[in-house]
Amino acid sequence: MASVRIFRKGADLVAARASALHAPRASIGSPLLRRELSSAVRPATRQAPSTRVATPAAIAPVKAQAVRYASGSAGPLSKTQLYDLHEAHGAKMVPFAGFSMPLQYADLSHVESHMWTREKASLFDVSHMVQHNLSGPGALEFLMKVTPSSLDKLAPNTSTLSCLLEEGTGGILDDTVITRRSEDTFYFVTNAGRRAEDLAFLQAEIEAFRAKNGADSLKWDILEDRALVALQGPLAVNVLQSLINTSASTAETDLNTLYFGNCRELYITLADGSASPQPLLISRTGYTGEDGFEISIPTSASQTLPQQVVELLLTDKNTVRLAGLAARDSLRLEAGILPPDAALGWVVGRERRDPATANFHGASVILSQLASPKSLKQRRVGLTIEKGSPAREGAKVVDISDPANPVEVGVVTSGLPSPTLGGTNIAMAYVKNGLHKKGTELGVQVRNKVRKATVVGMPWIESKFHRPS
Repeated sequence: MASVRIFRKGADLVAARASALHAPRASIGSPLLRRELSSAVRPATRQAPSTRVATPAAIAPVKAQAVRYASGSAGPLSKTQLYDLHEAHGAKMVPFAGFSMPLQYADLSHVESHMWTREKASLFDVSHMVQHNLSGPGALEFLMKVTPSSLDKLAPNTSTLSCLLEEGTGGILDDTVITRRSEDTFYFVTNAGRRAEDLAFLQAEIEAFRAKNGADSLKWDILEDRALVALQGPLAVNVLQSLINTSASTAETDLNTLYFGNCRELYITLADGSASPQPLLISRTGYTGEDGFEISIPTSASQTLPQQVVELLLTDKNTVRLAGLAARDSLRLEAGILPPDAALGWVVGRERRDPATANFHGASVILSQLASPKSLKQRRVGLTIEKGSPAREGAKVVDISDPANPVEVGVVTSGLPSPTLGGTNIAMAYVKNGLHKKGTELGVQVRNKVRKATVVGMPWIESKFHRPS
């Protein structure tokens, strides 16, 4: 799941969303995607996927790639392993985070695709995201230095949403989902739009850690030989369960016992009846508010495995359809699912809030903000807005207590008519501290007109994550 995000040193952590930190999560109504709709995708050469150990030489090309974000004229775009499948299914391809990605498909409109996800199941290609593996005796210590999460409390094969923090200021570089695979092995995913910045940050931090703790203390791999897809919706579990190969898999194969935030490596049954050459890493998670899975698919044993898996998932067209960026954006907004900078408090582990022992980057800055929320200049809110043109990213939020002299008090980060709520205009915004309470009446400037808005609680739809009863 905004304009190109600029990493601002010392930015208020809870207000970081207002500065648009995570480029890949552009609103479908933002100027960015509106430009994408009319831009032609330039031809791109297919990149041969391969497992690559991160080195300074490996990082150099991706720095150049990052500046091509959302631009059809700055150079060739990368393609995911499923690019040909997208074209075969009539996808409208647009530049997105340096990749040519599907906006929507020929069989469903944006609203139809959105509702299909809420009622059945949709499959999203998220292979543009960066998958990492970090292992070694120093892996846990390193990750607890660069993130504020209590990763030492994670059981094997469990995940947490976290963020990468800058040393000193505690500024947020990117959000990430971290999965502990074993005592000293971690799998994590970062955003494509922050790829160059993330890799440069991790490279520098890992080199410094190795210099202090030894070259063998950490092993870091960028998993370019793996595709990544997300299967989301109430019927997702039934679809995926039917493909699990129970004879080849050694882990528990009943997905009803795989809960939100957990993962397993499982084999699937291919079209010819054989088991997949390698297991898939199946995580029960997602960003739509619906039950669902993210599936990491290895390609080292079979370059065509991602396409085989997707075609199997799409076998029943009455159950599963492909979905693109447009539906992903509106689903995320309705679900109120955000990167942690929007509400950093719950990302910081309780065990890590003691100033005397907290040793993660920017701990003193972050803990002081958590201890005194009134000192924050801005707060994140949900808004419902009166009928008419919706408020899009960048729209000014104003205080209308004096209608003749509206005063700017915030900015909208994303907004659109909610398909699930029958077209009601909803938006997320940052507003001046004190104006964040539910029921507060504000205004939003839309096309030179101030439209009435009301602060409401989020999410707009109830999350349906699969948790133990």
